[in-house]
Amino acid sequence: MKFVRTTVLGAVMAACAFPALAEINRPECIAPAQPGGGFDLTCRVAQQGLAPQFDRPVEVTFMPGGIGAVAFNMFNSTRTDDPNAIVAFSSGSLLNLITGKYGKWTENDARWLATAGADYGVVAVRADSPYHSLEEVMAALKADPSKVVVGAGGSVGSQDWMKAALLLKAIDGDPRRMRYVAFDGGGDAIAGLLGGSIQIYTGDAGEMVPHIDAGDLRVLAVMSDERLEAPMDVIPTAKEQGYDVSWTILRGFYMGKETSDADYQAWLDAFRTAYDTPEFAETQRSHGLMPLDVSGDELKAMVAEQSATLRSLATEIGLIQ
Repeated sequence: MKFVRTTVLGAVMAACAFPALAEINRPECIAPAQPGGGFDLTCRVAQQGLAPQFDRPVEVTFMPGGIGAVAFNMFNSTRTDDPNAIVAFSSGSLLNLITGKYGKWTENDARWLATAGADYGVVAVRADSPYHSLEEVMAALKADPSKVVVGAGGSVGSQDWMKAALLLKAIDGDPRRMRYVAFDGGGDAIAGLLGGSIQIYTGDAGEMVPHIDAGDLRVLAVMSDERLEAPMDVIPTAKEQGYDVSWTILRGFYMGKETSDADYQAWLDAFRTAYDTPEFAETQRSHGLMPLDVSGDELKAMVAEQSATLRSLATEIGLIQ
């Protein structure tokens, strides 16, 4: 899953952005999980990156349940045309959709709006963990995966489970033998790691930035093709450590599928204007995200392409028939 950065020239759109934005009088970003995880991070990018576009802050609301299922259901039932709200999603949301974890809904049941940036999978342990390298973790998994407690946001078949499963497959292991603990989002999983209920966390790079600064976690590997920018530049990739595993995470926002064209366009204008500023790029960087500025029809096409890739991978792993 490789992404190409798209620079959106917003000069023309900026000229007409402010009349349309007057309709967004209570901007809200729904983070469909508990605080502290990737959805929270995604909404913070919108809150900070879009601040110049509105006369009031973007409110962040937490709506945990089913790693996004509760929110997706709400925006396909009672808030299908809400002009003020956007909802955070990730590649994990798309995986949940195609594996049926969101019920009857599919990737066609939303208006895909804009990206917050690109994130990458990581392997992390507590700072006092006996594991000091990815090689040590992989050796323990190869010896007996049932003795290594792995945990992350989402149940079996979720995005974070898939990262761990791909690591096991890289050493010809059986993901079904993995001792896996599911949490309702990255924030809960990180709390579980810090609390000692799990040993290994297969989370996201963006979630790690505050913990690297605090020194309470140790990141052993990032699942990208090349090393990331600071402060993650000191973390080796899984590939350079000898394990051909990568996981790129699309982070972005959707709206209810019955949102009017005018309201949808107002949000598009806000993002496209923000994309053309150095402040938005700095917001992405400060949250551990790589630049990925895609919106509107281009994002819709990207979602369709990534959904097809994930559907193929999920079939190969045996998550869907």
